[in-house]
Amino acid sequence: MSFKDEWEQLKSEAGKRRSQETRLDHVDDTPGHGGSGDLVVHRDDLGRVGHEAFVLHGRLKKAGDIARGADEASTLTAASTLTANGFAMGDALTTTATVWQTQLDTLLQACARISNHLDYTKKSHAHQDAKIAASMFEWDGSPSSASDIGKYFK
Repeated sequence: MSFKDEWEQLKSEAGKRRSQETRLDHVDDTPGHGGSGDLVVHRDDLGRVGHEAFVLHGRLKKAGDIARGADEASTLTAASTLTANGFAMGDALTTTATVWQTQLDTLLQACARISNHLDYTKKSHAHQDAKIAASMFEWDGSPSSASDIGKYFK
């Protein structure tokens, strides 16, 4: 196959896949596609998701700490006792507890990041909204006219 033929084939395949991809710079005009394509997020939505991430973080921190166990009876203590008494299961239990703790820490960090990011986003959007609202008034405190606002879009 020549380069030209191969290139045409690749372009054709890419064109077929394009309809299945997400496009951030374009929204289809066809009926059935809702909205304007703009991302709309309400502060209440951000607050609820951030709160759920915070609650999940707290629950995971308590329930996920199986390595320590009830009454401070450590899984790692049990593993070292098993290993000291010649049981191969001791090493396996140590590995399991270590992997579990690593995965738990990763999940806790993800929950904290989601919660913190959404809290920041919510506050940032409120600040930006206030700044925009303040800039939409004339020097005497009256609202800007539609023609004045329209100048920003030319």
